[in-house]
Amino acid sequence: MTLDEEYMEKALALAEKAAERDEVPVGAIVVDENGEIIGEGFNRREELESPFAHAEMLAIDEAVKKLKTRRLIGCTLYVTLEPCPMCAGAIMNAQLKRVVYGAFDEKNGACASVTALFDEKFTHIPRVRSRVLEKRCGAVLTEFFKNKRK
Repeated sequence: MTLDEEYMEKALALAEKAAERDEVPVGAIVVDENGEIIGEGFNRREELESPFAHAEMLAIDEAVKKLKTRRLIGCTLYVTLEPCPMCAGAIMNAQLKRVVYGAFDEKNGACASVTALFDEKFTHIPRVRSRVLEKRCGAVLTEFFKNKRK
């Protein structure tokens, strides 16, 4: 198992927490240059009644508070689902070095699926790796929505 897969496993565990709370099961962690998890989050939009309470936003917010800086230079974000435009904007503003995600988001993805914001000429562009544990990340979402339709 690669290091990226190990960290994605942790993000998947957070996605499961979201599902247990009847939230869309997306989990995210921020890892610093030393391999320490400095931020984590899972979707809490319904619980917090906030359109901003995406897994990535919560993980980034926790990381910047821990480091006491808005810049997460050298850090990597692991997230189970391709970031949306809002989260992609936060990733760029936080100056994350890398983004690693699992499943593609064909409806809202801003890294490749609907648009590719990181291919544009913004000030800071992270390196991106996709498809890490893609099938498992996608299966968590598929199962959640299948159960919602019942």
